[in-house]
Amino acid sequence: MRADADTVPQILRSLEAEGMDASHLGPIGVRPRMTRYLSELWERRHFVWMDSRHRVATQNSSNLLGNLWLVLRPLLDAAMYFLIFGVILDAHRGIDNFAAYIIIGVMMFRSTSRSISQGPGILRSNKAMIRAFSFPRAALPISAEIRDAMQMVITVAVMLAMIIVLPKHELPQVTWLLIVPIFALQSLLNLGISFLFARIGYVLPDVSQAMTVISRFLMYGSGVIFPIERFFDHPVFAAIIHANPIYQLVHMYRVALMDGAVPELRSWVVLGAWAVGLLIVGFLFFWRGEATYGDEKR
Repeated sequence: MRADADTVPQILRSLEAEGMDASHLGPIGVRPRMTRYLSELWERRHFVWMDSRHRVATQNSSNLLGNLWLVLRPLLDAAMYFLIFGVILDAHRGIDNFAAYIIIGVMMFRSTSRSISQGPGILRSNKAMIRAFSFPRAALPISAEIRDAMQMVITVAVMLAMIIVLPKHELPQVTWLLIVPIFALQSLLNLGISFLFARIGYVLPDVSQAMTVISRFLMYGSGVIFPIERFFDHPVFAAIIHANPIYQLVHMYRVALMDGAVPELRSWVVLGAWAVGLLIVGFLFFWRGEATYGDEKR
């Protein structure tokens, strides 16, 4: 039974009056204060890390090729889009190295695409754990994003190898190191998306059915597989495109890897503002629903 918020202080004072240590006790089904919530998250950092590592190691264990799919899946996606847009639709005009262009866009967008598509199901897929153990539920989206980052290490290695090997060959440059801070900002953006959609998907399960459409729309509208700005000359549309964080992060990867240059300050500001802003808003939105995530009625 959940304790009423007004009776909790009385119960704790009664226990302390009897000489008992009640400092670590708290009510079930009541959202903790933000400071306590963050403290509990930090205390469970080892659990989050181990859970992430275990799930990455076992996620493809039922497949014959196992974790080789972490490499094959993005490769097949990149090959398919190159065939459609580079060969059939001839969308490569004006792009010197379209193979590298589309490989970078498709492979690096996959990280954000996973957050969009999997975010709404995070809480429901871990329902048994939520009801069996007491822990900050924010650990679940965080664990999911750590798993994604681990997978992306392999994806990035494959991507770099491909753009070096395939004509026109891109050779390693100092600016390639910039993929580390760019991906750090992308991970913050992804985590904010996961927090936001995790609660929305818990309240409205049907949202999960729309995520594939949203992800596909963002892919086509963010210049992932073809230069979207080429089709919109109006300044209003151009401003909307440049304010899109996914457009900016894909653009930044290409500038660093293909042009050997440092992305312009505007791109860092736009991506950084979206990443930090969405992380804060998403986390607060998720935290406000903390008390409902173990509800037996859902």
